Amino acid sequence: MKEYTHEYLEHIRQIIAERNEEAARTELADLHPADIAELYQQLDLEEEEFLYKLLDDEIAADVLMELDEDDRRKLLKEMPAEEIARQFIENLDTDDAVDIIQELDEEDRDKILSHIDDVEQAGDIIDLLKYDEDTAGGLMGTEMIVVNENWSMPECIKQMRMQAEDMDAIYNVYVVDNDYRLRGILPLKTLITHPSVSKIRHVMEENPASVKTDTPIDDVAIDFEKYDLVAMPVVDSIGRLVGRITVDDVMDQVRESTERDYQLASGLSSDVETSDTIFTQTKARLPWLLIGMLGGIGNSLILGNFEEGLSVDPTLALFIPLIGGTGGNVGTQSSAIVVQGLANGSLDLRRSGRQLLKELGVGLINGLIISLLVLTYNVMKLGPGHYSTTMAVSLSLMSVVIFASVFGTFVPLTLEKFKIDPALATGPFISITNDIIGMLIYMVISSALIIHFAG
Repeated sequence: MKEYTHEYLEHIRQIIAERNEEAARTELADLHPADIAELYQQLDLEEEEFLYKLLDDEIAADVLMELDEDDRRKLLKEMPAEEIARQFIENLDTDDAVDIIQELDEEDRDKILSHIDDVEQAGDIIDLLKYDEDTAGGLMGTEMIVVNENWSMPECIKQMRMQAEDMDAIYNVYVVDNDYRLRGILPLKTLITHPSVSKIRHVMEENPASVKTDTPIDDVAIDFEKYDLVAMPVVDSIGRLVGRITVDDVMDQVRESTERDYQLASGLSSDVETSDTIFTQTKARLPWLLIGMLGGIGNSLILGNFEEGLSVDPTLALFIPLIGGTGGNVGTQSSAIVVQGLANGSLDLRRSGRQLLKELGVGLINGLIISLLVLTYNVMKLGPGHYSTTMAVSLSLMSVVIFASVFGTFVPLTLEKFKIDPALATGPFISITNDIIGMLIYMVISSALIIHFAG
């Protein structure tokens, strides 16, 4: 990974200011597309455009895919549709081309598609745009080598050479029948070790791992990890081969999903970057802050209704942060474990009852240990005159930990059942809810014990 110093960036800017195309080409010649994309992030839009026009079409297309989505959108907005089609779309695999076109307005999409000279590629892109972008169909590309199970090895090799001419990388050779249904894959090792086999079907690996076009991306990622794959075929509802997904596409989706989940857990309502405007960042952060404010008001109302108990024993107020903080932490832990299990496939919704029972057991053990430790501390610290406070804090902690454990498990499981991103449950929602319920539990138990001891 290349590091760009202040001196180097000033050197590049000077070359651009002088419009020295030869020097600029020399600087770009030895850079990887990812390094060029990183360089562009340090430059102004006009400087980017100058350098972009100096790149070969294939390199320019690769650089475009490496750019941040916002930077890419800004660059494309300044370019005519014909240039985008010629310089970028025609030099990208169909899956990458679809990703680019999906980021544009529908009017711009039609203009670009109309300028693609390769009618077959344009047709493939149009077909892929019909799929939901969060499914295997929306992620797949159509560039692949396909052979018929009835071909001989010489015929197979001949066809592979023809198909491979326009491909940048070959991951697998897929075997289909006469109806184009996926039958197997042909490892490259087999081509070398069985040069004279009569039929491909005799040496192919049957029943390869595959996904259907409507398979969610999260499930696709799980299959890639499970079967340790670099590429996976995609089939339609009747088993016909329609495309392939590569591991780099999956990793990009996993990264985006991880970033989205992290931001949800941090209380951000939409995807934001440090480079976004003040308005954009405010709009993403404000909703959960407002909900947190309402949660705080809810807590104050609860405390107001139990003001008499606090006036009888003001020491109770000292433990309000302990109750709220412990409930929030326990709930976040429980929900994080469930969300992780749902994401990597280790937790099945059909076993949700078992998971709830397990969390109940964990809550009982953790609650017992924490409450006993706090009980010991309070006995030593507060002395014999505060039995009601000592018992109230310990019993409340026990109850709050159990509730938070079960609630933190129940919420993400329920969200997953209703097809809502369960990562939402690891964020402020759990903390705020547990804080309010925990406070209510604490006040109810405290008031009951104060009345009991007073009586």
